[in-house]
Amino acid sequence: MNQIDSNAADALLHTAFYQFSRLDDADAVAMHLRALTRDLLGSILVADEGINGVLAGKTGAVSAFEQALRHDPFFQGKFAGIAFKHSACDTAPFARMKVHRKSEIVYLGVEGVDAVGRTGIDVSPEEWRDLIAQDDVVVIDNRNSFEFKLGKFRNAVDPGVDNFRDFPTYIEQHVPQWKAEGKRVAMYCTGGIRCEKTSAWMLDMGVPVYQLEGGVLNYFEKMPDAEKDWEGECFVFDNRIALDTKLQETATTLEDVYGGVPEWEWRLQRARRLDEDSE
Repeated sequence: MNQIDSNAADALLHTAFYQFSRLDDADAVAMHLRALTRDLLGSILVADEGINGVLAGKTGAVSAFEQALRHDPFFQGKFAGIAFKHSACDTAPFARMKVHRKSEIVYLGVEGVDAVGRTGIDVSPEEWRDLIAQDDVVVIDNRNSFEFKLGKFRNAVDPGVDNFRDFPTYIEQHVPQWKAEGKRVAMYCTGGIRCEKTSAWMLDMGVPVYQLEGGVLNYFEKMPDAEKDWEGECFVFDNRIALDTKLQETATTLEDVYGGVPEWEWRLQRARRLDEDSE
């Protein structure tokens, strides 16, 4: 996925990726990734269940890293099929490079969820448009409320959570109603990882669960007319703040995202500190 333009080797490029894959030695993987990302900025989370990363750098450096992740014998083919979602950068997204060893690559707040061997039904961007138009489908935004506020799929439901680990409570409260109404659940998130973890947990709840393949970013890339289904912008967790449906950085500010909501004031102050650190 996402071929890199070899004629733009000096352009600044953002790449987002994840892979659920059982790692035999996550500590060793983290160390190897630190060596591979010396010419890049961003962060990668490494856990026994796989990796989750966002990086930026010159196009050539990004391409070299992606090729290594797919083909370096050290990884034993565990990331051979990993997908990368690219977007351009006017603003440098990150100020430093960190590889973090974690217990999970995305924290759902539910013990024992196996997203390596279990997952919901992947739906391509083309199929997603038809799916969310069906009367028996409830479209759930698997992101935080401040992300939903900035942009969403039409007719999507905001679970009203300010942290992903609060999302399971919303699901548990509404599954009985969805089952009684014969509903199917279609979920989306920014890059796909939150939905993949959630759908693995929901498999035994008796409700069909569909997830947008590659998340919103993949939808924007694959659907030239994404604005037919998407209202607003897509929040991204870096210094660019938000992207439009053409994957271009917008003029949205931190105050546009968090301002006016007292409960989000701490997020605003933290984001300001991160922005200052990048200058």
